[in-house]
Amino acid sequence: MKAIISEKYGSPDLLKLREVITPTPKKNQVLVRVHASSINFGNLVLLTGNPLPARLAFGLRKPKYVIPGGDMAGIVEAKGEDVTQFQVGDEVYGDLSSSGWGTFAEYVVVDENQIALKPSNLSFSEAAAVPMAASTALQALRDKGKIQAGQEVLIHGASGGVGTFAVQIAKAFGAKVTAVVSTQNVNIARSLGADHVIDYKMENFENLEQTYDLIVDVNGSQSIATYKRKLKDNGAFIHVGGANRQMYQTMMRGPWLSIFGKKKFITFLQRHNQKDLVCLKELIEEGKVRPVIDRSYALSEISEAFRYFEKGHSKGKVVITI
Repeated sequence: MKAIISEKYGSPDLLKLREVITPTPKKNQVLVRVHASSINFGNLVLLTGNPLPARLAFGLRKPKYVIPGGDMAGIVEAKGEDVTQFQVGDEVYGDLSSSGWGTFAEYVVVDENQIALKPSNLSFSEAAAVPMAASTALQALRDKGKIQAGQEVLIHGASGGVGTFAVQIAKAFGAKVTAVVSTQNVNIARSLGADHVIDYKMENFENLEQTYDLIVDVNGSQSIATYKRKLKDNGAFIHVGGANRQMYQTMMRGPWLSIFGKKKFITFLQRHNQKDLVCLKELIEEGKVRPVIDRSYALSEISEAFRYFEKGHSKGKVVITI
């Protein structure tokens, strides 16, 4: 099969398209013919090896996972004898970032509990844009933020992969959503259902009187002190991504602020959960959530796709067709 190989940390130019042996599923695994994948921030970390602490999981000197790629959507082509959830021919999707990666390839083997049936109203390319980014948004809002209907929720960085899902999922939970985006992405945020949209190039949200029950920061650069001022008492700030400085502030100062104050400050990493894939499937089929795709590239164009993605200006997801 054809696959993208990453043998050392560095730039997108190091990614090579090669022929490798097609894997064989074990007793509890399925073999999936991959139709599409997508790029997430975790893919960029696996490519570059930065930030350096990530190498403890990804490999100290070189990538532990030679075939990168976490998200995937495709068709089950074979299954192990102990597999009960899926049949050959099923259309599935999933996030393999916690089970060996490997989706930048024509085929991948995966444990059956790592995937779910694909949303029936999405193409393979659309479905491949969902797993990691949408699960991150869902877990940040529901599990960490304890979102409730009627709450005021701020999504900072609402036009990227996680942000576009966060706006929609927050609305699906009945929240009043304020989206912070750049001028060129105002219409995208509005089309996703945001109740209010702040163009950060035109106005600074910290100068507004509004405070929030929950703030999810996907791609911000403000200090943790700024977000503290914008939270209501008993509110929560969830750090998903953004400047490294902000991440370290949340990790180091957040626990102390949470213990000695009425406001919570949380940073977390998304964890794969099959039940979340099923939940997202239901939200998508009900028409409450949809993926936003910025650009699509062929597998042979993977280096170009990463060069675009690492600029940090994608509107929604960057998809790889296979």
